[in-house]
Amino acid sequence: MNKLSHDQRVQVINCLIEGCSIRSTVRMTGVAKKTVMRLVLEVGEVCERYQRDAFRNLLCKRIQLDELWAFVYCKQKNITPKITSRVPSAGDIWLWVALDADTKLVASWMLGDRTINTAAIFVDDLAGRLAHRIQLTTDGHRAYLEAVEGAFGTEVDYAMLQKIYGSEWVDEARYSPAKCLGARPRVIVGDPDPAHINTSYVERQNLSARMMMRRYTRLTNAFSKKFEHHAAAVALNYFAYNFIRIHRSLRCSPAMAAGVTNHLWEVADLVALWESEE
Repeated sequence: MNKLSHDQRVQVINCLIEGCSIRSTVRMTGVAKKTVMRLVLEVGEVCERYQRDAFRNLLCKRIQLDELWAFVYCKQKNITPKITSRVPSAGDIWLWVALDADTKLVASWMLGDRTINTAAIFVDDLAGRLAHRIQLTTDGHRAYLEAVEGAFGTEVDYAMLQKIYGSEWVDEARYSPAKCLGARPRVIVGDPDPAHINTSYVERQNLSARMMMRRYTRLTNAFSKKFEHHAAAVALNYFAYNFIRIHRSLRCSPAMAAGVTNHLWEVADLVALWESEE
């Protein structure tokens, strides 16, 4: 079987982390579609494993949590028994994200539903990556209450930011969220600094995710058809976000700001890491 060269792999990954779809990547690189999809799975596994091992004893001080909606194969409302039998993972999927407000590092993420069980696994994973007590802010999703208590107990300064929305949009604005009229902070445990009770940074990261991951672009046919490819694309995106891209406000990568690495990675470095494990 023919294998892609190092330079071809770099070219394909560059396209993917810049928000290109699979088909546009095929057109620009000349690499077959099945080969690109296989590459996503293989390099995504490397990215997930490397970040899982590297993000330990993090010196974060302020963490913000949020969830980002997408779907695999079809939306939840369109699922039929035939689809379920063919694609068990079909339907809505939520990306849970933990962002360090200071270094902008995405310290942990998880794909799943929006239930208490997934929230508990996600927050417990985050707690295991931190070196000391933090200030934590989430939105008003009630699943966080039990999840944070189970993972941190009282060893956290935790506050919720409950947003207040107006009436729903109609007609041409139906795809936009309702107008936010304000936000009400609510201290849950500990002594969080009121000046830092917000979720603005992690919500801004949601925009970056939708811009840089083609699978998260709304109202297109670029959605994931299989969960495995979806998970791999997310892992690749966050490796690029954490290690390869320079954050405009930091003038370095989030991983450098967090002390996880001492240099700015290039796509070629990621490919070399992948090739060393083949």
